Amino acid sequence: MSERGALRTRLDQLAREVAKFGTVGALGLVVNIAVSNLLWRTTDLQVVRAGLLATFIAILFNYVGFRYWTYRDRDKTGRTRELTLFLLFSGVGAVIENGVLYVATYGFGWDTPLQSNVFKILGIGIATLFRFWSYRTWVFKALPAPEPTEPAEPAPAAEEEVLEGFLKQERRSERASRVEEESARR
Repeated sequence: MSERGALRTRLDQLAREVAKFGTVGALGLVVNIAVSNLLWRTTDLQVVRAGLLATFIAILFNYVGFRYWTYRDRDKTGRTRELTLFLLFSGVGAVIENGVLYVATYGFGWDTPLQSNVFKILGIGIATLFRFWSYRTWVFKALPAPEPTEPAEPAPAAEEEVLEGFLKQERRSERASRVEEESARR
């Protein structure tokens, strides 16, 4: 396959991955916003605490979507490691996401329902960039490329180098034998 064809294939795979990630993320966004609004309107929880709780419910929803749909073809051998890293990076994303909401609410006093939703969505957008990078890089690692079943024929230059190295080694062992014989004669 040409370099151009390989690049095209990689870009197609990346586009599919981004589309699947975006689909799961959009559904997670709906869960996050719905739970946030439900908690804001039906409980006495503070805005950021309710937002944080909604974020963690969305994180659980997203893990299932990412593991069993977006990244189902990725390595599944280290589930404990995967889940630990997922929760760690999701926690960092939650800090980013709710940090924006915190600054807007307590730093600027923007705490109307509309403002809370706007800053919640802005925080989710910023955190999503971090999560996409961290999940695909560290959590759902790609399987290694399969190795070819038949070894490739060495290039003629490589054969010459191997033969030359073998001959040098043979010459060294001949010299070593002569030195041993001369030492034995003395």
